[in-house]
Amino acid sequence: MKVESDFNNIDAFGDDHISSSSETPMKADAFKLSSNEKIDIIKDDVRHIMETLGLDLNDDSLKGTPNRVAKMFVNEIFGGLDPQKKPNSSTFDNKYKYGEMLVEKNITVYSTCEHHLLPIVGRAHVAYISNGSVVGLSKMNRIVDYFAKRPQVQERLTIQIVKELQSVLNTEDVACVIDAKHLCVNSRGIRDIESSTVTSEFGGKFKEKETKREFLDYIKLDTQF
Repeated sequence: MKVESDFNNIDAFGDDHISSSSETPMKADAFKLSSNEKIDIIKDDVRHIMETLGLDLNDDSLKGTPNRVAKMFVNEIFGGLDPQKKPNSSTFDNKYKYGEMLVEKNITVYSTCEHHLLPIVGRAHVAYISNGSVVGLSKMNRIVDYFAKRPQVQERLTIQIVKELQSVLNTEDVACVIDAKHLCVNSRGIRDIESSTVTSEFGGKFKEKETKREFLDYIKLDTQF
């Protein structure tokens, strides 16, 4: 039956961890509704899901869950869908003429798998070589956090971080490596709690063997205090 076949193909697409685009798929009217309007709609949808599962929403522990989940979706874990929340990444002249790569290691990644809406948790390592401009260190963390706060696949997240920094710094010489655990793998399906996923994106000079090797060696340095 074709309908059953289509559903099987959709399930396989998600389980195979395939991304359809390097851009987050968004509807043309994605921002027609205000945040409060979205919360009200999602609240009703969450309530319907919970009631369908047979939960009693009159229970004191559950009655506030639909509203909490709706606010969490809109304001927190999917807040990166809102372009108004994009970090303002001001740059500065590289007056001290620092010409080597700058590496920001172990940036915490909290994201959400777009196939099962389960958490992705890990670390990002980001680097760039200045082309005359530098960016504040915390802005690199904020860029990672912004793109992580949306339904994601890790490959797309890695690419989006690199593209944003390339645009901000006006240089192709940007790299990112992410090592993360996916709860869609760890807590369901194969339920492998030990495995993690590593993705990388290298631009400009980071595609060269020696520069790439230097960056990867920096990542391995023990900098725990």
